Amino acid sequence: MNTMARLQVIGGGKMGVALLGGLVSSGWAEACELHVVEPDSAQQQAVGGAVAGVSVSHEPVAGSDAVIAVKPHVVADVVPTLAEAGAPRVLSIAAGVRCGTIEAGLASGTPVVRAMPNTPALVGLGASAIAAGSAAGPEDLHWARSILEAVGTVAVVDEADLDAVTGLSGSGPAYVFRLAEALRDAGVSQGLEPGVSDSLVRQTLLGAATLLASTGDDPARLRDNVTTPGGTTAAGLAVLDEADFMSLIERVVDTASRRSRELGQ
Repeated sequence: MNTMARLQVIGGGKMGVALLGGLVSSGWAEACELHVVEPDSAQQQAVGGAVAGVSVSHEPVAGSDAVIAVKPHVVADVVPTLAEAGAPRVLSIAAGVRCGTIEAGLASGTPVVRAMPNTPALVGLGASAIAAGSAAGPEDLHWARSILEAVGTVAVVDEADLDAVTGLSGSGPAYVFRLAEALRDAGVSQGLEPGVSDSLVRQTLLGAATLLASTGDDPARLRDNVTTPGGTTAAGLAVLDEADFMSLIERVVDTASRRSRELGQ
């Protein structure tokens, strides 16, 4: 076991492993400075194979900062072990678990930062938001931000806003994937071979997202740049407008955000 870990990640699942890989590749830490707490022996081997040099065991390291990267229902079992190990501060990426819930199980005054990342963190392109608990100060937010920036971008918000973040960027990749499904199937219905349609959709989404990110232009302006009055794009967009697409997306994000609030009660 690594008894001098700079950081320990509680949970060796996909997000935990993605975070470890990002921390090493970005130079935030050497692999030997990282420890993973993972009870499943098969997953322990998988973690070691994915990020060579990290230590892995079934128990936390005493006195080391921690990232909680487990399913929400496991948090109640994890927090007491971190309290016993004397974790000086904690970053949680467990969806829906409030800072206060985690703070209640730790030593009084332990800084807790809560985060809502998303799955593109698996490829280093995540969008995360972080919020400070009652005992977390600017230095703790900087620490948490530096960790999550290893796998993407980070915004700082109030904890009350994390439900909206969940509905927008936390769940957002699934909305994009559903759009990809619909576009692929629509291409097939127009006579394209499935493989051709799939390839065109993937590159179209990648190209559009890259253009959006690299130019910094308003999405409406980029849309106008593609749209010739009376042309094919205008005809397609008219169908979206007729279906009140903008209101539909607003309802999608609102429903997901409300569900996040419900799950956090």
